[in-house]
This record gives sequence, structure tokens and C-alpha cells, in this order.
Amino acid sequence: MKNKIRVGIIGGAGYTGGELIRLLLNHPCAEMIYIHSKSNAGKEVHAVHHDLVGVTDIEFTHEMSDEIDVLFLCVGHGDSLKFLEENEVPQHIKIISLSQDFRLKEKSVFKDRHFVYGLPEINSEQIKKAENVANPGCFATAIELGLLPLAKMKLLNDVFTTGITGSTGAGQSLSPTSHFSWRENNVQAYKTLTHQHLHEINQTLNSLSGNSNASIHFVPWRGDFTRGIFVTSQIKCIKPLSEIHEAYVKFYESHPFVKISSEPIFLKQVVNTNNCFLHLEKEGDILVVHSVIDNLLKGASGQAVENMNLMFGMDETEGLRLKANYF
Repeated sequence: MKNKIRVGIIGGAGYTGGELIRLLLNHPCAEMIYIHSKSNAGKEVHAVHHDLVGVTDIEFTHEMSDEIDVLFLCVGHGDSLKFLEENEVPQHIKIISLSQDFRLKEKSVFKDRHFVYGLPEINSEQIKKAENVANPGCFATAIELGLLPLAKMKLLNDVFTTGITGSTGAGQSLSPTSHFSWRENNVQAYKTLTHQHLHEINQTLNSLSGNSNASIHFVPWRGDFTRGIFVTSQIKCIKPLSEIHEAYVKFYESHPFVKISSEPIFLKQVVNTNNCFLHLEKEGDILVVHSVIDNLLKGASGQAVENMNLMFGMDETEGLRLKANYF
């Protein structure tokens, strides 16, 4: 690629914005034009993201430029829509939204912009042609990747899912349940059966299976660690495990970030990577699917860069060949 992709970021001071900055600073085909933050305008980025001392001298700004190719919206839920209502973004600028505002089909159109659901494992061809992408949620990504092959095989019915996430999943704003003293040595269920990602999960699985018979019963948990998501889904299934395992391998054979493991999986395999590891188990007629991702990478900023790569005709893995923090 002769010319680098010129990037603008809205909301660069938070967790997902920070991860996106780290990825793009090391992306061989990207050039950071501006990083917008109202509360930090004029500060050097490394004054907020302290690991970037000596890496970049770029400053946060409250100004925006039209001299970019893609705009990342790393803002809270509801704020992507608000930003586009308050700011006219020229049509030549592609948009990747990391909030949930445009993920559902009935909310995927804003004025003349149509947002494609940015899960590359099912929508890569649409993403390649897209001008706007709605990045999936973190829990949604982990659950969907665990269940997509079953949806394609039309084997989904009642699915009972639990998932635990690190404290970074709650965002950077301090709350009682994100304090170290609360999280340490502590676990709690929250939003039982009502998590906001359920709508996009059902939409994705139903579109692939061609029916709406699947019902996802999801209980999320807050964990006492900083990053990562571990999801376990249980479903009745009479097919042999070997046949299901083969179907999973075939489904994901052309998708570089999804790995099917024959051994039990764990968070340290994926933290600091854009990978999703899957492991299947079966006892009697109960199939168990485990999936692990880094909530800030494959669950957010890493997948956003993956989508950027696809939108601009690059290799999907460009800038995302990352090493796990294994020890």
C-alpha cells in the first residue's frame, strides 16, 4: 500500500481508545492524524496512557479534521449516535463504531449511512465493501464465535451460557464494583438474563440458522482480574463430539483468529491477542462449548482494526500478530 490509511479517533482516553492507539501506532499501514478527547485536549497522549512515554508525542485535541480516511468512534453506548447527530462527517470518511448504537438491523441506518455488523467470521465479504461498520460487543463476540457452527448446523435450541469478564469490561469510569478493594478476591453475577448484548447475539445466530428457535439464557459475571472473557455454553445435542469438532474446524478454517483446541483452554492463551480459542466437551447428550477472548482486543479494539484491514483491502491480520501475555 503506497499511501497509509489516515486515522481519526473519537474518545481516545478510555480503555478501548487506548488499546486502539497502541495497535495503530504499530500498524505498518496506518497514520494517526488526530485523537479527540474533550477532557484531555492539549495533553500529550502519554500523559494519560503512560506506557506510551517515548513512543509518541501526539497530543489529544478537541479539533477534528476531514483529512482522514477512517474515523473510529471509541465512545460509550448512545454516544456514537449522538456524535453523528452533532457532527457532519463527510461521506468519503469510513466509520467504525465501537458502541452498540448501530449493531441491530433496525438501528443500522443513520441518514445515508448503513452500518454492517462487524463480525468477520460471518460478514467478511460485506465488511470488505462497507463504508461503515458496527463493531460487535465483547460478550457477543465470545458467545457468537462459540455458537456459530451450531447455528449453521441448525442445532441451536435452549442454550445456557455463563461468562466472566475482567474489570476493564466496565470501562474506565470508576464505580463501586470496579474498585480494587471490591474486585479483589470477589465474583458477582450481574444483569442476569438481561445483558444488552443478547439482542445482537440472537440476531446473529438467528440470521445464520434461518430460524428464531434458539433461546440464549445468559448469566454474566464480574471477575477479579483486569482483562479477558471466559464463556461456557451448554446445549442438548445428540450428534457425536467428533462430528461437531470437525464441523467447527471446517467452519473456521479460513478465519485466522479463531483456534479450535483439543485441550482445555484458559485466559492467558488469548490476553493481549486478537485470538479466540474454542474447546468442545460432551457428556451424554450435553454439549459444552468454551470460548476465551481478550475483551479489549478481539472484543473491541483489535476487532475494529481487523475490520479496518478488511475495509481497505489489506490482509486481515495486518498489525494484529500479537503475542499472548502467557506468564
